[in-house]
Amino acid sequence: MKASGRLCLALLVLAPIPCGAGKAKAPPPELTVEHRNASRSLAFRTPAGWTVESGGASPEQTEARGDGLIMRIVRREGEIGLDSYHAECMLVRLAGPMAAAPQVNYEYDFVEGPVGERRALDSVFTVHYDEPIEGHRDWRQRNLTVVGGGESVCLIAYAPRAVWKRSKETRALLEAVLGSVRFEPWR
Repeated sequence: MKASGRLCLALLVLAPIPCGAGKAKAPPPELTVEHRNASRSLAFRTPAGWTVESGGASPEQTEARGDGLIMRIVRREGEIGLDSYHAECMLVRLAGPMAAAPQVNYEYDFVEGPVGERRALDSVFTVHYDEPIEGHRDWRQRNLTVVGGGESVCLIAYAPRAVWKRSKETRALLEAVLGSVRFEPWR
């Protein structure tokens, strides 16, 4: 698999989706708009109507929002230590450290796997915020950190915990946006 390939395979390898007999799958969401980060080292797709903001500072940060979901991409040039960068990115929250409970509830933590020629770590946990953020206090946060190809990238997906648990369409949408990330060949 080439480094410029889709991240989707890594998402399936790192965190298999539980399968249940007789359960209907959510219809695939339409991701009609393509976006690039400021350095143009990766591209991803979202549904129409999502807002995307990108800044070229170091670390470079891109944020996509829509349908009550948030995805942040934090990118640094150069290959940083995978474990340490993953731990750093897990602290990228929706509010500052004093606005959230210090304990988080993990679904899983530090699952390792390859993404083409790159290495990846994946963690999922729930953060409880003191004050509601967009109407919700409990948010599910998924951190997928990918290092290789001359860069270090964290993909951070946020979903209100209650919405995530009850809506297969929400789960399918956020996984599709994450899975649409494509690393561009290094310049």
